[in-house]
Amino acid sequence: MELTWGERTWVMGIINLTADSFSGDGLAPEGRDVEAVVRAAVEQGRRFVAEGAQILDVGAESSRPAQFYGEHPPIAAEEERALVVPVVEALAGELGDRALVSVDTTKGSVARAALAAGARIVNDVWAGRRDPDTLSAAADTGAHLVLMHNREVADYPNGVTPEIVTFLQLAIDDALAAGVPRERLIVDPGIGFGKTPEHSIEVLHRAAELKQRLGGLPMLIGTSRKRVLGELLGGAAPDQRLEGSLATLALAIAAGADIVRVHDVAASVRVARVADGIVRWRAGVEAGR
Repeated sequence: MELTWGERTWVMGIINLTADSFSGDGLAPEGRDVEAVVRAAVEQGRRFVAEGAQILDVGAESSRPAQFYGEHPPIAAEEERALVVPVVEALAGELGDRALVSVDTTKGSVARAALAAGARIVNDVWAGRRDPDTLSAAADTGAHLVLMHNREVADYPNGVTPEIVTFLQLAIDDALAAGVPRERLIVDPGIGFGKTPEHSIEVLHRAAELKQRLGGLPMLIGTSRKRVLGELLGGAAPDQRLEGSLATLALAIAAGADIVRVHDVAASVRVARVADGIVRWRAGVEAGR
């Protein structure tokens, strides 16, 4: 399987190996050994693929914004690798002919180990700012690379949209300099990361503009269960945000999203199919469908 752009939206299912996920879906609670985590991750991966996911995004370190969710201890690279690598290897071994495996990490050593185990995408929520070796790892292996906008504090004196454009343009330049081909790059405006709900709403409203200003690179959008949805739904808890997640998914596809990162795969795949049938109608006609 190879990522191509324009004819479909790719659905990325979240396989969360943390113990402290904001959304309550972590597969590695305290006391569960690595073998049990691998079994749980493979079971979830099978279900996601059966429901229509084409990408499985594996991450073992919580990236929830400290400004809104409180500080959380960083995870050492060795500990992260110990969880990520066996899960990636198991998923790629069993499901790699039906789905691409992505590694969600900010550490080059973890990215390299996951790529060696069968991952095909590096998803770095700091776009190489924390460790530029994630860029080199993608370059050395020919992997796709997701560059996400992030910030420690939601403070944008010059406006959130100009900041995202500047940040990601620099990240793109860094990735190209590291040897990642442009056709392997994917950008993510980072909904909820270093952003208030108001900032995230603006980013979603201007997603088409952001994509255009970033040279039309493929765009990943991740809104699933996020805080902005809770705000819009009057304080709804993460497990009560499905309809909000699906609404933003359809709007993101209409704005040009190429990948959507989701927790609720079955419903998201159905929404993406309908949205694609409308938004990508011309591509379907030209392909003879």
